[in-house]
Amino acid sequence: MSNETITVKADIRLLSPEEGGRDGPITGSFRPNHNFFTPDGKEMTIGFVEVPEGQVLNPGESMQVVIRFLNWPGLVGQIYPGRQWHIQEGPALIGIGTVLEVL
Repeated sequence: MSNETITVKADIRLLSPEEGGRDGPITGSFRPNHNFFTPDGKEMTIGFVEVPEGQVLNPGESMQVVIRFLNWPGLVGQIYPGRQWHIQEGPALIGIGTVLEVL
């Protein structure tokens, strides 16, 4: 782990449109906001979600991925196996992540 990023293996589930999630899938590198800090979603970090080449993560589905988080103050203490967090596009909740392993 560098001082600039924290890399994890995680399981993420995109919410379906019926659950208030996004309409379209994600592929490649996706950079949503990640909320580990507050339930109202105003303090977030940026994380780069890497969907494996040739794969697609559709709304309503789950996938194990590698995520690189920008290391914001206080984030290190929030990242540990089993920790869940909100994945957001702005204020909109689009998914839930669970840390599987800190790499």
